[in-house]
Amino acid sequence: MKTFYTVLGGIAVVGVGVLGWQMSRPRGAVIPADVVVTAADTAGFSGYVLGSDSAPVTIIEFADFQCPVCGEWDGVQWPDVNAQLVQTGKVRWIYRDWPIDGLHSHTRLASHAAACAADQGKFWPYKERLYAYQGQWSVGSSQYSQFRDYLTALGGDAGQWDACMSSAKYAGRIEASRELGSRLGVGSTPTFVIGNLVLPGNTPSDQMRRLVDSLIAARGAAPAR
Repeated sequence: MKTFYTVLGGIAVVGVGVLGWQMSRPRGAVIPADVVVTAADTAGFSGYVLGSDSAPVTIIEFADFQCPVCGEWDGVQWPDVNAQLVQTGKVRWIYRDWPIDGLHSHTRLASHAAACAADQGKFWPYKERLYAYQGQWSVGSSQYSQFRDYLTALGGDAGQWDACMSSAKYAGRIEASRELGSRLGVGSTPTFVIGNLVLPGNTPSDQMRRLVDSLIAARGAAPAR
């Protein structure tokens, strides 16, 4: 009987510990959409940038992390675009949020999760992870924990990320990107803005490469190295 009660007590202690851990673990965050954008929201931020600042062509991608077409484009076209245009010095790539709230209930949370990952220098691998697992987190109710797991899988600091998420400090910046896209003529995702040219939809990498090459040839500019 003594052994029985000892085991029972041990199980109770473990149970209390697990319950305490579950209760103390962050369960979520609310990222508002109806925010007033301030100057502080956009100060020092012009999007998530990849590539040389001296590249002859700049492309701005406006996308929604929960948009299926965006996910398809990122998985199929983006690797070639990155290898052929960004890494060769032809293009300076800028990623901007354009959340479609009416269709995608988790899009702002995903955008903010990526912004908090960017604080730790992990935006680009985190972005690819969000799109790669889009089919999983787009359903159900465990988005926060899934997003947190993506961050830790990349070696990020979960505590720092939790604090960033609970503050919702990038809500205004996300809205500012949406407002900018709308002013530039964005009406769906993904949309690619190249100067005054607006390309909506799942633009093939070959089409984008031909366009970039023609722009570089017309300007007589050599790719940055």
